[in-house]
Amino acid sequence: MPETSVIITNWNGKQWLSTCLDALNRQTYRDFELIFVDDGSTDGSAAWVAENYPQARLIKQRPHVGFAAANNIGIRAARGEYIVTLNNDTRPDENFLRELVAGLTAPDVGMVAAQMRLWDSPETLDSAGIAVDWAGFGWNCGWGQAVSAWNEPGEVFGPCAGAALYRRAMLDEIGLFDEDFYAYYEDVDLAWRARRAGRRCRYAPAAWVLHKHSATGRLFSQKKVFLLNRNRLWAIVKNYAPVDLLWAWPLIILGDWFSALKQLWQTRSLVPLRARWAALRGARGMWRKRRPGRRVRLAARPEQVGP
Repeated sequence: MPETSVIITNWNGKQWLSTCLDALNRQTYRDFELIFVDDGSTDGSAAWVAENYPQARLIKQRPHVGFAAANNIGIRAARGEYIVTLNNDTRPDENFLRELVAGLTAPDVGMVAAQMRLWDSPETLDSAGIAVDWAGFGWNCGWGQAVSAWNEPGEVFGPCAGAALYRRAMLDEIGLFDEDFYAYYEDVDLAWRARRAGRRCRYAPAAWVLHKHSATGRLFSQKKVFLLNRNRLWAIVKNYAPVDLLWAWPLIILGDWFSALKQLWQTRSLVPLRARWAALRGARGMWRKRRPGRRVRLAARPEQVGP
């Protein structure tokens, strides 16, 4: 049985696959299996992987189900003790997997966040893990800052699922990605649930990848704006401690409406408002998914985040 299962989900990302998969072939850590979940692609990705990377376990998913559900399909098929989720538009360093596994420094560390660098500016950080502020906004730690400022290991709220490691035992305890999220904030929700269950996340800067930011989602696409806004509110409903909501709700509302006004101006559309209406309609279902757990310390203030 492999110690680690690497799961790559793909939706019409054939142009990125050679770079990503070749980099996995060069890993110094070899005790892993590769599971490739093709999520309803129409660009020939699945056939290309079958022909060029027969060592990958290819799962063809029809119809398209989204990032969260596709990853869950891969996790359920995985045999490893550790689950690594990796975006198809990344190029991992040759020591990426070795350093991720080495980040499991204690039994209560259930997650490890990789260092993600911008593809076109390798000295600039894309993500050093994720954090959540008191208004419920999830953000990439260190986004846009120099990589050199984030080269020390430490603890973060959770990993970006674009390059992350999760203990299988933890996922068995708290559940997988919430498939209702489709994409975006599914990793925030999972990390929040993990921390409520007493699991920590280590940041492992030596496990780094280059990442084409939003290569699939497209910056400021209407669908992405909708999902980010709806899912953020759902994550708050599912995970925010009731005792903290008593004092934080004015901050949440103020931050949300400031964000809505900004996005209305940016998108010149009603998508931000439709997202909030969808969040309201689904709020009861999200509330029913709540589980007992400890209070989680959130960030005192927002930080600069990427679009």
